[in-house]
Amino acid sequence: MAIKISPITSQIGSLHSMARNTNGSGFSLKDELFNKAKVEKLAAGFVVADTNFDAKQFVKDVVRKFPELELKARIGHIADVLEKYLDSDFEVAAKQIVAALPQPLDPTKTDDDFGDFIYAPLGEYLRRHGCTKKYLKLALQTLQEITQRFSMEDAIRFFINDFPDETFKQLAQWSTDENYHVRRLASEGTRPLLPWSGRLTTTIDRPIAILDTLHGDPTRYVTRSVANHLNDIAKIEPDLVIKTLKRWHKVSQQDATELAWMTKHALRTLVKQGNADALALLGYKPNPKIVVKNLSIDRKVVQVGEVLEFSFDITAQADESLLVDYVIDFVKANGQTKPKVHKLKTLQLAAGETVKIEKRHPFKTGATTLTYYDGNHRLTLQINGRAYDSVDFRLTH
Repeated sequence: MAIKISPITSQIGSLHSMARNTNGSGFSLKDELFNKAKVEKLAAGFVVADTNFDAKQFVKDVVRKFPELELKARIGHIADVLEKYLDSDFEVAAKQIVAALPQPLDPTKTDDDFGDFIYAPLGEYLRRHGCTKKYLKLALQTLQEITQRFSMEDAIRFFINDFPDETFKQLAQWSTDENYHVRRLASEGTRPLLPWSGRLTTTIDRPIAILDTLHGDPTRYVTRSVANHLNDIAKIEPDLVIKTLKRWHKVSQQDATELAWMTKHALRTLVKQGNADALALLGYKPNPKIVVKNLSIDRKVVQVGEVLEFSFDITAQADESLLVDYVIDFVKANGQTKPKVHKLKTLQLAAGETVKIEKRHPFKTGATTLTYYDGNHRLTLQINGRAYDSVDFRLTH
């Protein structure tokens, strides 16, 4: 039988992937997340909390600098302006912030409810003025309130670094909170490689006890964070991830199907690297009994903007579970090459069964996540983490 794999359509699933897809599209992420209407929404909340709050002037002070500021700079700028409009006494300002918040996010949802980015500056304000011994308890309580409207994963990291013992004690309590946004913060805020955020100074294994609690969570929004957290750790200490996942499979605190999904998601980096322990945990043998042949491409020279088509055959000599990927060694600016693994197909083959796989790989013009350089490239099949046949081609503009 022949299996055709169509090109994968990139989908915007998070702020980070959104930011990578703005160039050349006419879409401005910073203007979508931080604009006059959003600032007016923030100001309206403060008017409800305090009728003397000058919403009109606040909006003017914020918006006038937007054209010269990028996304993260706008967060800092709004926090700057808030410092002029909120009470100079932090205890009073914290009450003003909580009183200005809208209703918590819909508790009936279980995923993809990140909240409104216009509340991110509140976290920046809190870390500037509340990350002190005097105000620590109040600041953490306020973060707990805000994260139910917008994730405080960036702000909490300042508290972790400055007051690790106190903050981790609070995070442990949050891991069993009735609100799943609060529970998620306990995992997301402690990720070692959280995108767009500063690094933690605590040890990479310190949050494991919290993850031990959260891995059994009934909410996908939380378990995805836990899996992403483990994937971060895998890039630094892969053995810790394998050990942790094995323990979770033994204790059976999570639904088997959900834990299987979490395991796959947590091991995605290690799988791409061909890590034998990760593949074994997913049920893939490191040396499957298969024969790979007839790898062919439809052209030896590919122009950027064209599609490279390739195909190959796999014959199983025993019943096998196969994770089929392909690797392209891309030429870099300095003329050297760097491999990039692309997911292709998972297969269950019976002994003696042969499958023909066909794939189309597009080299899109205007790609924002990868810069193409002219030169000789190589495509290699990778099955269960092991390299098989390769073929060379030339990419040109």
